[in-house]
Amino acid sequence: MNFPIHQLSFLFLVAALFLPRIALLVGYLENALIPFHLTGLLPPLFWLFLPRVLVLYIIYLDQGFTGWFFLHLLVALLALGGGTHYSTRGRRRRSDY
Repeated sequence: MNFPIHQLSFLFLVAALFLPRIALLVGYLENALIPFHLTGLLPPLFWLFLPRVLVLYIIYLDQGFTGWFFLHLLVALLALGGGTHYSTRGRRRRSDY
């Protein structure tokens, strides 16, 4: 499988799989996200509440629908699905034992 890389570095793409907020912060501090013109109030809000959606948007702007986009989408769906399962698993009543 061939993954084209245009403006985003390979390190950013891999780090964003595991730590999207930190990868976005480091990319912002290194001025790697300047070509994407992320201005206004929306990018900081997405960084705070939905960092994986912001990473998907940046990858789409850079490469379109490529393997990296679908890999990040899969990880986002797994994180969303796994997080809800974990939070409901801990809510057992005493009568359920």
